[in-house]
Amino acid sequence: MARPFLCMLLAGAFAALVPAPAIAAGAEPGHADVARVDRARIDTVLGGLVDSGALVGASALVWQDGQEAYFGAFGLADREAGRPMARDTLVQIFSMTKPVTGVALMQLYEQGKFQLDDPVAKYLPEFDGVRVYAGADVKGRPILAAPPRPITVRDLMRHTAGFAGGGSEPGQFGDLYRKADLERIDITLAEASRRLASVPLLYPPGTRWLYSSAVDVQARLVEVLSGQPFDRYLQEHVFDPLRMGDTGYVLHDGDRGRIAALYTRSDDGVMTRVPDAKAFEFNRRDWPMKPGGWGLVSTLDDYMRFARMLVDGGELDGVRVLRPETVRLMASDALPAAATDRSWLPGKGQVGFGIDFAVRTAPPANAEEASGEVGEFFWDGMANTLFWVDPLNRIAAVLFTQYVPFGKVPLHKAFRDAVYADDSSAAAPRE
Repeated sequence: MARPFLCMLLAGAFAALVPAPAIAAGAEPGHADVARVDRARIDTVLGGLVDSGALVGASALVWQDGQEAYFGAFGLADREAGRPMARDTLVQIFSMTKPVTGVALMQLYEQGKFQLDDPVAKYLPEFDGVRVYAGADVKGRPILAAPPRPITVRDLMRHTAGFAGGGSEPGQFGDLYRKADLERIDITLAEASRRLASVPLLYPPGTRWLYSSAVDVQARLVEVLSGQPFDRYLQEHVFDPLRMGDTGYVLHDGDRGRIAALYTRSDDGVMTRVPDAKAFEFNRRDWPMKPGGWGLVSTLDDYMRFARMLVDGGELDGVRVLRPETVRLMASDALPAAATDRSWLPGKGQVGFGIDFAVRTAPPANAEEASGEVGEFFWDGMANTLFWVDPLNRIAAVLFTQYVPFGKVPLHKAFRDAVYADDSSAAAPRE
């Protein structure tokens, strides 16, 4: 069984453009100046996008300084059924699964189970002897070269492992990737890892940033290092401690009335429902595959508990999930200077990449960039979900909607601009 077609797309793309808000009068440049989260302003932005027909539904939750600062839900989770977007609506979070996987693996790092610069082959021997694709010889046979160094665990966590971004690469390399038939949900993580290791690397480790299935290999590492299936590990060590009772891979019968429909947006703005059999193919049954890079469903409150744990330095409600220094490590830019080719990552602003998070390294440079504070870390999902953690202002934010493809509506920028309009160091400059 092949992976559903939607999951072959990559989350993340260049944000669309909307006018930036003016910086608050009297704000001192260069200093954080968030005095409040303006509920009415966020309502206007999200409600306006729904009322205009740009979105079928949207919801958002913002916490600041340990308390809820905003909640809003607009439009419909299921247009055809007339079911409104609600606080307990379940959505497919797609690549927002990745930070959850990173937290799981870093728990094992804290236990001394591995070091970040350990070769992946130390734990997954199928990656021993992996080669880099270097073109074809005169007879059309692939030329495979030894990489200058092995793939490390750190490479997996910052997308510099050398893996291809999918099966869309042209020519012989693309053929080799597609022949491995990696995009399946009826195989285990162990089998997927073995298949991936049989494909040559697209580039030498550490030389490029390229979004890939590396986080699925992280999930397999969790299994090997912990001795537990990945989904069971998540349940016992992340979801149960954080009381994330609505988050998981499989929709239970009683949950199906809460799941948001998935829509496809055409270039002219028409939203067409993806047939449920296709949209929920993965989540409707317990497949052997439990991906590290996608696949979870969650609610606003559940994912906010995950985000609040991070903004509080790895602890929530007296339960410690990670040490503060581990969270800081994950939220620190780890991209090597040699990795100047960063695919579409620069389209997310002045950012680097840490451990399964993008990390903001400089303020927005122009009015086209989304607002955000230096030091924040974040990620998003293919169906246009988003979350971020802002340690300076002690803000955690989660934004839900359910449509593809990514970025056709300026939702992320509009929401961020609304949250940070009063912050002179985080608001995008005026034109």
